[in-house]
Amino acid sequence: MPFGDGTGPAGRGPGSGRGFGGGRGRGRLGGNRPGAGPSGDCVCPSCGTKVAHGAGQPCYERKCPKCGSKMVRA
Repeated sequence: MPFGDGTGPAGRGPGSGRGFGGGRGRGRLGGNRPGAGPSGDCVCPSCGTKVAHGAGQPCYERKCPKCGSKMVRA
């Protein structure tokens, strides 16, 4: 403790660490955001058709083979 005043070093103390809680989700490759990884499906929001997601082409660039709507990541 600097100077003996009980304050301690700057940035230390309760609530300043990386301890419990505060998780943000499934990690770098999980979820339905762009860059979510090669696995999973593309789903049509209009008719519900599922198509296997392929690496290199985002789901939002694909069109549904049944109705022609843009697909989303499932």
